Amino acid sequence: MSAFPDYCRKSLDEIRAQGRYRVFTPLQKQADEFPWYRRPDGSRVLVWSSNDYLAMGGHPSLVEAACGAARAMGAGAGGTRNIGGTSPLHDALEAELASLHGKQAGLLFTSGFVSNQAALSAILSSFPNGPGKQWHVFSDAKNHASLIAGIKGSRASVNIFRHNDLAHLEALLRVAPQDAPKLIAFESVYSMDADIAPIGAVCDLAAQYSAITYLDEVHAVGMYGPNGGGVSERDGVAHRVDVIEGTLAKAFGCHGGYITGDADVIDFIRSTAPGFIFTTSLPPMTAAAALASVRHVRQDHSRRARLFERARALMYRFDRAGLPRIDSVSHIVPLHIGDASQCLDVSKRLISEFGMYATPINYPTVPRGEERLRFTPGPLHTDEMMASLTDALTRILSPKRLQAA
Repeated sequence: MSAFPDYCRKSLDEIRAQGRYRVFTPLQKQADEFPWYRRPDGSRVLVWSSNDYLAMGGHPSLVEAACGAARAMGAGAGGTRNIGGTSPLHDALEAELASLHGKQAGLLFTSGFVSNQAALSAILSSFPNGPGKQWHVFSDAKNHASLIAGIKGSRASVNIFRHNDLAHLEALLRVAPQDAPKLIAFESVYSMDADIAPIGAVCDLAAQYSAITYLDEVHAVGMYGPNGGGVSERDGVAHRVDVIEGTLAKAFGCHGGYITGDADVIDFIRSTAPGFIFTTSLPPMTAAAALASVRHVRQDHSRRARLFERARALMYRFDRAGLPRIDSVSHIVPLHIGDASQCLDVSKRLISEFGMYATPINYPTVPRGEERLRFTPGPLHTDEMMASLTDALTRILSPKRLQAA
């Protein structure tokens, strides 16, 4: 055992030397001041990297719903879903999410990561091992770590297709055993590259090669589509996707993950996935806030419109200033830096010199050489805030300043 701490120290030293050691920035979210946060010394910081995309986390209806449920039922669920952890709020939230995506049933998990890991592992381990019964999974090369964890936790034969490359996906599907069960796992909005999958075309290939589709919509639910059902709703293809997974922790401003789909498929996962069965249920107060959020967001069309208008406005300012913005067709605005140490330094300068925070994205989240800052402008970011951010980045990224660093 004595060798393991030494290994940990050496590994951490290497991570630090590469400039990708993660240091948490202590920031306290302000429900009534968002997107302003406060540091421990009380000073304010303007946050540009929150996943609370629609600024719903501090919405009065959510806060009141959570407080009411906490007063009535306490702080925690008190058990797993099978041991006293299922309240009417959990059932209502699952029904609301199923309705959001036009599916028969929904199932809650403690996080979006767990929902992907548990659901995919359960699906891909479902058939007994034997000739023609092993699952063949086809996974986009840029899938999130949670999707990869679920796939690796199964007995499936894994095929990785180049990111959003339909020709490569079809080539892999074509050579797979015709009678073997197949699943295509992919995302709608890829949060690091800010691009979007061709969901309808993937569904076409799935139909042609008798595969089922598993779509991660965590960076799209609440924002895309007439009711916030995600890119699949926007594109009119949600009914063609077999399983739609999402989160309550981003646009809905709460916590938790979920899947939706055919009632028997959801019931099978509910009955077999260890990541669901043996995990304490979401607190009722969290379920209450999430239910209030989903119901509100489905009707709040102006909030979605404002989000996309703000994203376009920031892209325009970055382009006009000549900043190295990465192309985006979504609400996410990435800025290329290209070096881990420099990326961390720019983030540090932004907060220390200008009182603004943007998360540095380094390896292994993105490949080496593609380090970036990731901006997520929301409905409450003003033109004045954007002007200040653009000016700060222009000054920090000027050749003279970078050379001095």
